[in-house]
Amino acid sequence: MNNPLIQNTITFVKQALENAEGGHDWFHIERVYKNALKIANSEKVNVEIVALGALLHDIADSKFHNGDETVGPKLATKFLLSENCDSAIIEHVVQIIKNISFKGGNKEQTFRSLELDVVQDADRLDALGAIGIARTFNYGGFKNRKIYDPSIPPELNLTPVQYKASTAPTINHFYEKLLLLKDRMNTKTGHKMAEKRHQYMKAFLEEFYAEWDGKK
Repeated sequence: MNNPLIQNTITFVKQALENAEGGHDWFHIERVYKNALKIANSEKVNVEIVALGALLHDIADSKFHNGDETVGPKLATKFLLSENCDSAIIEHVVQIIKNISFKGGNKEQTFRSLELDVVQDADRLDALGAIGIARTFNYGGFKNRKIYDPSIPPELNLTPVQYKASTAPTINHFYEKLLLLKDRMNTKTGHKMAEKRHQYMKAFLEEFYAEWDGKK
């Protein structure tokens, strides 16, 4: 987007996430931003809010701030105020940041908008497919988690607190989040894009178990 506010936001986010973990760095933001704009083409939304929400949604992921979910909204608000952004836009973007996360899938969203739907779909798409697989194992390695342990089954009904505190093997994350996302997409475009990535992950898991068991 050839918009000074968006360009300034891109610069701000790149600098803020310069040393971020590989699955939550600028390139994650860039992919979500591109996905969000693609989905927005099929929706009646405020594209500027979609763009700002996508760019700022992970400006300070609580996973890397001792679980503090207030850091991201505060940073985004401070930046947008410095850009003399309209207060209604700031509030909308902050609500997107506060409500975008999965958190085990059992968290009630207190805010809804079409713009949030688009950004949430775009973020979820980046947790699917080949990119989703790569990000999942990157984060698992970052947290020094086991790749897989057959004696530790996935927990499918985690509360938000349990989800955030989980130290389960990385493979479990596919069942606790990734494979659930396809049916939780908000838009038709998002769902269509998610379907192919979902099938790719299922094929990966089949290959993984076959190799783990020495069948291939």
